[in-house]
Amino acid sequence: MYNLVKRYMENLSIEQVNDFAKKNNVFLSENELNFTYTFVKKNWEMIFRNPNLLHLERYKEQFSEENFKKIQKLFVMYYQKYGHLL
Repeated sequence: MYNLVKRYMENLSIEQVNDFAKKNNVFLSENELNFTYTFVKKNWEMIFRNPNLLHLERYKEQFSEENFKKIQKLFVMYYQKYGHLL
């Protein structure tokens, strides 16, 4: 599983991040998108290995209030759905 995710993350584009956000009704500003993309590319392994280390509140100031609430809900939803695979 790790190698599959690693290959996907190595090829992840900023457009894919933006498309995922839009599909989930999160419309990121350019700064929010750049932050999200950079954060995910740099931290995916830590999150993959131990999602409990991710404290979204630390990054609240990087997003509008509306987007931050949506991102929190998305994280919970996806963790409930796929967390058992990590």
